[in-house]
Amino acid sequence: MSAIVPFETLPQLFDRITRLYAGQQRTALRYMDRKTKQWTEISWESLHAMVESMAGYLHKSGIRKGDRVAILAENRPEWAVVDLATHFIGAVNVSLYTSLPASQVGYILKDSGSSLFFVSTAIQLRKAEEIFDSCPNLKEIVTMSEMRADRPEHVRAWDAVMADGQAYWEAHRAELSTLHEAVTAEDLCALIYTSGTTGNPKGVMLTHRNLCSNAISALNHVPFGPDDHHLSFLPLCHSFERTAGYTAIMAAGAKITYAESIDTVSRNLGEVKPTVMISVPRLFEKMYNLIAKSVEEGSPLKKKIFNWSVNAGKKAALARNTTGSVGPILRLQQAIGHKLVFARLHEKLGGNLRFAVSGGAALPKAIGEFFMAAGVTIVEGYGLTETSPVLTANPYRAPRYGTVGHVLPGVTVGIQHTGTKAIIGQLTGEQYPSALTTEEGEIIAKGPNIMKGYWNNPEATAEAIDAQGWYHTGDIGKFVDGYLVITDRIKHMIVSAGGKNIYPGPIEEQFKTNALIDQVMVVGEGREYLTALVVPMFDALKVYAREQSIVYTTDAELLANESIKKLYAETFKTYSKTAAAPEKIRDFRFVAEAFTVDNEMMTPTMKLKRKVIEAKYKNTIEQMYGVFA
Repeated sequence: MSAIVPFETLPQLFDRITRLYAGQQRTALRYMDRKTKQWTEISWESLHAMVESMAGYLHKSGIRKGDRVAILAENRPEWAVVDLATHFIGAVNVSLYTSLPASQVGYILKDSGSSLFFVSTAIQLRKAEEIFDSCPNLKEIVTMSEMRADRPEHVRAWDAVMADGQAYWEAHRAELSTLHEAVTAEDLCALIYTSGTTGNPKGVMLTHRNLCSNAISALNHVPFGPDDHHLSFLPLCHSFERTAGYTAIMAAGAKITYAESIDTVSRNLGEVKPTVMISVPRLFEKMYNLIAKSVEEGSPLKKKIFNWSVNAGKKAALARNTTGSVGPILRLQQAIGHKLVFARLHEKLGGNLRFAVSGGAALPKAIGEFFMAAGVTIVEGYGLTETSPVLTANPYRAPRYGTVGHVLPGVTVGIQHTGTKAIIGQLTGEQYPSALTTEEGEIIAKGPNIMKGYWNNPEATAEAIDAQGWYHTGDIGKFVDGYLVITDRIKHMIVSAGGKNIYPGPIEEQFKTNALIDQVMVVGEGREYLTALVVPMFDALKVYAREQSIVYTTDAELLANESIKKLYAETFKTYSKTAAAPEKIRDFRFVAEAFTVDNEMMTPTMKLKRKVIEAKYKNTIEQMYGVFA
């Protein structure tokens, strides 16, 4: 579907949608009121009034076109209000992950030169107070939560700010109400700081053209519509949620409900009953593994019914995608499979889901095919913060799992030979259907969605965007029948002692559907062979231990048990039987602590911080290669 109004800037989009829906009392945003414990709706009219009040406060505070306004908050209506008001007066949004430590928060505020800082909870307010004196451009902190009585003078409450802003807006309405008309497509819209694994993060400069063109292209590829309802839980400071779950949803005229927190998503899905969902693969992997665990624990009959249902679902999906229809016998089989096996999954997803969108990391092929068989189409996309972010997405009617789909309209993607730098092949979003198949190389891209550059970092900008205007993603991939296939990140490539180039991502992906493995990281840079660090799926492992009468008192004792070690050794042995010689995994070690954002072993976008993990488990890794500290 296409956007319900034409637009080139975010304030233009917001202004035109509120005019379109004026007087209808149509819901724009929905959230859980912490005081009443009820889902509460905000109409487009109410949202527009709130944005006017916030724009009044920003203008009164001296914020003008091009100035930076920072937000450190979870997904909530206040985030949208600050964002929309910031853009209304031509200022720039600087959003931060709530998981960042105070030192990183301070760096970003100083680097961006932000003047005002909006924070959500008491935890985030403490970070803001800690770094305030070290940020010379910062004038004031606004907190969305209750304030302490002994608060500093530079901290203000949300309600007080909104009241001041409303009065100022009313007094200067004629001047302020047209400010958004001066915002152009080429103006800077947002600074999104990349979550680097080493060194300081870089501020990606995205213009209104970057974000708006990408949302419009995505809508021509992914069928969001005015009747859709999205449960938002991925961080809005990440470009994937910002474009797909915020700008594109808004441009479709659809409704957004904010999850209470990332921990309540499972419960909120059942309460909210969304029609579309945008997520990272980790959520789908966890759902799949829970189902696989349940089947594994069941009777032989249960396993047989499950496998029959999955097979019927896959056949029905294939028929629908290739011929457009499903025969009566296959339709009956699919209905039986749904009732016996998949109804519970649909219920957990709210029972209303039309489709889901996955991004941020690779979706394992087996998991995509399983959900398709279950009647839940997952549209997988690919892109980076620097590309606003979407470069490609699988077609809704013909997804090919194991690929990231077709190039979006208006975008050009090329494959460049990593040695000769010659372009092996390229496609634009207007060249489909295409049968282009290429060799493997670095993925490069051009289009209106490519960033303006890195803030205050011309060297890094020149390194990322070449003289011909190609943005270099650092990802390795190829086209297969016009579908883009991602191999891995160049920087993740392992070069073995024998000089073999090995990409760990595809290897790790093969273990994501194993019910006994939660996470795995392949190791082997400069080594004679590959090894792996394994985070077990403890719930499933404890069920197995109980069935095998394995006695233990702690998780460490369980992992030290020889039978448990042998169980996992067999898993890697089975994989290695069919793997190429350099890609065989020769040894492994258990890691009892999961890799998470909180312990800084994953980025906020759920990617492994490989160097951090390798440093933490250096001694464990060395032991796998016969080196003992």
